[in-house]
Amino acid sequence: MPAKKKEHYLDNKEFLSALIDYKTQTIQAKQRGLPKPRISNYLGECFLKIATHLSYRPNFINYMYKEDMISDGIENCVQYIDRFDHNKSSNPFAYFTQIVFYAFLRRIAKEKRQMEIKEKMVDKLDFSQLFCGEVEDGVSMSEFNSIKENVNTRYNR
Repeated sequence: MPAKKKEHYLDNKEFLSALIDYKTQTIQAKQRGLPKPRISNYLGECFLKIATHLSYRPNFINYMYKEDMISDGIENCVQYIDRFDHNKSSNPFAYFTQIVFYAFLRRIAKEKRQMEIKEKMVDKLDFSQLFCGEVEDGVSMSEFNSIKENVNTRYNR
């Protein structure tokens, strides 16, 4: 018995035809002096599926800001939709997957920089400057100091 063929979550031929339709609508609107048309719901769903399924890959699965990564990927797809040339490539899935992939990498780098900035601020400031009073939200200053020591030993500071 032959193995069952795996069904893809995105039909590349239908995706390509929708992109070609959008491109012709854009060209016609530009010739008439009209504003650029909105992308169709189908194209938006394709971008969402690409970004969502790419976020399930092992190198992106455990990030806390996965929703931000997905929204950045969709935003970049919409931003660069006009740069896809169907005369050069008939594989829009690969093109937009690369766009989403690099959007994910940019978001990870941005979040990493923000974490480094937060860590530097905590290291420079004393916890007593950050929090007022002896007990803040049920945690004493001695507990804060032990947390700071754990963080410092974990990151070899």
